[in-house]
This record gives sequence, C-alpha cells and structure tokens, in this order.
Amino acid sequence: MAGWLPHVYDAAMKPLEKTRFEKIRAGLVHKAQGRALEIGFGTGANFRYYRNVEQVDAIEPNPAMAKQAVKRIRKSRIPIRLYQAKAEQLPFADNSFDSVVATLVFCTIPEPIRALQEIQRVSKPGAKLLLFEHVKMDQKIMGKTQKALTPIWKKLCDGCHLDRDTLELVKASGWEVQKVTSYYGGLFLTIECRNPQ
Repeated sequence: MAGWLPHVYDAAMKPLEKTRFEKIRAGLVHKAQGRALEIGFGTGANFRYYRNVEQVDAIEPNPAMAKQAVKRIRKSRIPIRLYQAKAEQLPFADNSFDSVVATLVFCTIPEPIRALQEIQRVSKPGAKLLLFEHVKMDQKIMGKTQKALTPIWKKLCDGCHLDRDTLELVKASGWEVQKVTSYYGGLFLTIECRNPQ
C-alpha cells in the first residue's frame, strides 16, 4: 500500500473519531480483559482505550500503517507488542487470548471466515470477541448501492468491501453472538461474541 494511505485514513477518520465513533470504540475496547489481541490495528486508534488488560498483542499486515501507530504506543499505559501478520495466519499458540478486538477491519480481510476461525483457535474457551464494523445494510436500495460501489471502493480503499455481511460471517464461523448494537441506521454494528469452545 502506498505510504500516503495512512495519512489519508487518519484525515478521513478524524471527524468521525471526534464524534460518536470515539465513544463507540472506547466503550467496546474497555470490555477487553486479560491478554488481548487486536486484529488490524491500523494507525493505533484503539490503543488509548485499553484499561483492563495485562498486555495487547496487535497485528497489522501493512507496515506503512504500523509506522503511524508507534506514537500512540508511547502514550499507552498498557504494554503493546506489534506484529506484521495477517488475521488468516496468526503467529500465536492455541488458547492464548482472553479478548480479541477488531474495529473497522473485517471489511478488508480477504478471507474473513478463515480469519474468524484462526482467531477462535488462538482464543481461550469463553474468550470475548469484540467487533465494530460497517456492514451490508438491510435496506434494499442501500444494500444494492453498496454492492454496486464495492468493486471501485475496493480498489480505492485497500480492499474494503462495502457490502460485507460481517454478522452472518461471525455466526457461520462458530462464535456465539451475545450482543449486537446498531448505529447509523444499521450501517455500523458492534458485535460482542464469546468463544464457545
């Protein structure tokens, strides 16, 4: 990915981060406990919200994004270790994590079911999976619009699928969905899950 993309991403997300997104992220990340794994940490926007964890192991496949996160790690109260890795192939042992956090990342993962299964592998029985994602909308016209725009959008935005039904993917992968909260007319969801294995 081009080196300019992390800067564009931060600039585009800044107005949203200052409003409700910031509260949604903070509320979700505060629920993480024990040893936490963050999937696709991007520029490190979530790092300041970790409170009740021992440490965070954070993965990101894009080295340009990771460079932007270093400043945020220095400000964190929690130990954070960064790994250049993909969600579909995690470099961790089975049953390692108490909590897993992923925010605005499942839209870009090439093989989301495989990633969810891999996350389940490295999660302890009963571990939490905490997601904040934009998803395919239920409204027919909006859903069709998302589908039509996705091919162009993927090229412009690092593989982002506007029409991905992340909630259904989570259910299909074997996670136990405990709570779903809808925002902005169903365009964004928080999904709280438990590893039943």
